[in-house]
Amino acid sequence: MALTALIKEHGGPENFVLEDRPVGNPGAGEVRIAHKAVGLNFIDVYQRTGLYPMDLPHALGMEAAGIIEAVGEGVTHLKAGDRAAYAAQPPGAYCEARVMPAAQVCPLPDDISFEQGAAMMLKGMTAQYLLHRTTPLQMNDTVLFHAAAGGVGLIACQWARSEGIKLIGTAGTDEKCALALEHGATHCINYRTEDWAARVRDLTDGKGVDAVMDAVGKDTFDGSLDSLKPLGMMISFGNASGPVPPFNLGILGPKGSLKITRPSIFTHIADHNTCQQMAQHLFDKVLSGDVDIRIDQRFALKDVADAHRALEARKTTGSTILTL
Repeated sequence: MALTALIKEHGGPENFVLEDRPVGNPGAGEVRIAHKAVGLNFIDVYQRTGLYPMDLPHALGMEAAGIIEAVGEGVTHLKAGDRAAYAAQPPGAYCEARVMPAAQVCPLPDDISFEQGAAMMLKGMTAQYLLHRTTPLQMNDTVLFHAAAGGVGLIACQWARSEGIKLIGTAGTDEKCALALEHGATHCINYRTEDWAARVRDLTDGKGVDAVMDAVGKDTFDGSLDSLKPLGMMISFGNASGPVPPFNLGILGPKGSLKITRPSIFTHIADHNTCQQMAQHLFDKVLSGDVDIRIDQRFALKDVADAHRALEARKTTGSTILTL
């Protein structure tokens, strides 16, 4: 049996229920993993509220780290006793142990802690696909990154700095801006006190940025388009302020023949080999010291509702984990 946090209906954080649930044994292509730490992400909020609907009841959580207890037939990249971490579907990481598909579970290097592993897999591989797999970026290119002091943002700031990419961040307080700058942002704009789109134009001598990386959604979409240079790429990868409303695709032409994409990490990691390669790239960045995984909030699994409240209230910085 494993203590598990699940929801039986969509809604607020108060809908979480804690239950002891049977774990079972892994079938073909599966592993059983005992968690040591679990990551918290905004996608968990989207699933809890029903923005991303799912069949209920269901446990939430998309990333964690722990020890492999057993492997099913056909699993060759892991064995019982291995340290491992993952970002993967289906949801279900908010628990002490689970059986799950093995393809996206990755061997965790000894020099990376379980807490770091739980905090970095979804966020770190998101930064990897944003900077390496979505649009061509090279040294001295400029990107605008919203929520630069969040879990993905602080990793992206450091990753961009390590590759000579200029990252202009936005954040909601001066303290968060200072944190982004400390982690490698070239500039950071307090969107509560400045016209951030105008400031981006000033910082780029009126040219605009090569790409925008936007997990905020509705509140930043229009200004993000206005911040791009001609032929620039708008990467909308989240909805923290709500989903982007329908818009006229025709506006992209007059604004500079802009490009737009709505990626998901789960498309990028769907192939086993690609997922393992992306994870190794992330591990290399962390082990080299280019990227430090900052964990600013820890909540016990039983306090998962409080963790969600803090995340939704924008009271968090860096990564948040659930401890076991």
